[in-house]
Amino acid sequence: MHRRPEVLLAGVGDDEIRRRCAGGTWRRVRRGVYTEQAVYADLGAAERHRLLIEAAVPGLSVEAIVSHLSAAVLYGAPVPVAELERVCVTRNRRNGGRVRTDVRVHCARVDRVVELGGLVVTTPARTIVDLARTLPFEAAVVAGDAIARRFGVSALDLEEELGTAKRRHGCTQAHRVAEFLDPHSASIGESRSRVLFRHLGLPVPYSRGEVFTTGGRLVDHVDFYFPDTGVIGLFDQHRPTRAAATDPATAHAAGTHVAAAHASGPHAAGTHASGPHAAGTHATGSPATGTRAARTDAAASRAAMRREESLRALGFHVVRWTAAELPSPEIGARVRAALTRARRLNRAGYIHQAPLPTPQPLTIRAL
Repeated sequence: MHRRPEVLLAGVGDDEIRRRCAGGTWRRVRRGVYTEQAVYADLGAAERHRLLIEAAVPGLSVEAIVSHLSAAVLYGAPVPVAELERVCVTRNRRNGGRVRTDVRVHCARVDRVVELGGLVVTTPARTIVDLARTLPFEAAVVAGDAIARRFGVSALDLEEELGTAKRRHGCTQAHRVAEFLDPHSASIGESRSRVLFRHLGLPVPYSRGEVFTTGGRLVDHVDFYFPDTGVIGLFDQHRPTRAAATDPATAHAAGTHVAAAHASGPHAAGTHASGPHAAGTHATGSPATGTRAARTDAAASRAAMRREESLRALGFHVVRWTAAELPSPEIGARVRAALTRARRLNRAGYIHQAPLPTPQPLTIRAL
């Protein structure tokens, strides 16, 4: 990253800076901050926002705390791409919030912070509550599930932050989001599926089940299960629609999200997506590439069928859906039918919820 004062000291004048930007060698990140165009072009939306954070924060007040969507990006959570044009910070005071071209300043009480990569950031629990107040329900759940899973945020942590946020705009929705979060959800598709079940009035399944035979032998891990019904749900995130097959992140109908490179789960970059299918441009590729992709798809389909057959052999009823089907109510119809039929099956196995992963450690300090 090149900052104008440092560049001028190195003997590069403003005219040369303008020539480098106009010629495509440099890219302007924000006023007075530049980066190499070749580097910038290879970044996804989350990485570009991270770069904007690093460019903007040194020019802000020392009291500025990275928060909201910007904190979520730093924590590796999937967030809506459309909301990433501004860096979000919070200052620990009652008023003075404002919106600039590339910075949004919030003002609110902040009790604790985390130092992350040289930046002062709101805690994971505070970040979840801020997102829950300000984002649509589904987007807040997607990001909140991911942050809670990665950093071990508990219901008690959220309750404490909700108490701090009482009477602030969006607090009622924040309570609904906090009550719905499930750190067992391990992908964007799983979180979105749970929101869909809620919207359709279906019982919300447990996430992340371990399937055992009656003799106690572990035979499989499943995305969802409905306790005491024998119904298993499998979200197939490894077989995206053809339009997204070349990109590790998948665009979906309910809104476009992006996760930083180290975040778990796939999600999409819409207009920022790289690869031959970005921005609606379809590249056919070579015949050999198409043949390999077809073979891979066929192998994945065979493996999925064998997996379902083994689960059904134990007396479970399996419902599978893909990212392309969200948020279709057809999924709900299949689940309802399965819940009706599965009660008549005798099962030769049982399901327990898988343990949560070990939380990533963070050092939280009082402000």
